[in-house]
Amino acid sequence: MSDKFGKVAVLLGGTSAEREISLISGEAVLGALRQQGVDAQPFDPAAQPLWELKQQGFERAFIILHGRHGEDGTVQGALELMGIPYTGSGVMASALAMDKWRTKLVWLSSGLPTPRFAILEADTDWDAVVAELGLPIFVKPVHEGSSMGATKVTEAGQLKAAWELAAKFDSLVLAEEFVTGQELTAPFLGDRALPLVRIVAPGGNYDYQNKYFTDDTQYFCPSGLPEA
Repeated sequence: MSDKFGKVAVLLGGTSAEREISLISGEAVLGALRQQGVDAQPFDPAAQPLWELKQQGFERAFIILHGRHGEDGTVQGALELMGIPYTGSGVMASALAMDKWRTKLVWLSSGLPTPRFAILEADTDWDAVVAELGLPIFVKPVHEGSSMGATKVTEAGQLKAAWELAAKFDSLVLAEEFVTGQELTAPFLGDRALPLVRIVAPGGNYDYQNKYFTDDTQYFCPSGLPEA
């Protein structure tokens, strides 16, 4: 076993709506680390308290938790208090990026373009939202990932039901204007930008099913975009 990284906890599972995906991802990470000779062990915060990481002698954490209490800065803050280095972004970046609404507010204050949006509530004037944003509209929980609770609304009469679905996941619900174009993801490693990846999902719908449970979604790297 390689002792370069010491004993590594692979944080997987957790308590979010994305637990199922985190368990699948975690097993893949665990296998890859062990294949490289790393002393990696699974650790599910839903099954044991996080402070046991220190008690059990873990020296590093590979975070593969999805969603709340995994990507939103909470586990990052706990690990920092325990002095355990971890993968991924820090506390502030994690907390901000997991909050779609506040991320957009920061972008707007920095002069960066972002699709027009509205916060939906039970007494929202649905017709006014459609008049403002046009159709289609994407409705989504503010603090969920993996397209959980998200709906593409194509008719005004669907908007309230879309809000009701998203509200089951989160007290804050965002409506966002639809932007046509290619689906791209831009990965970063530290300060280094990695090549763009172009995603082509069935029917142009990169939802929960097409993210994780289909072989029909295609990924292209290089993305095919012009160099400029």
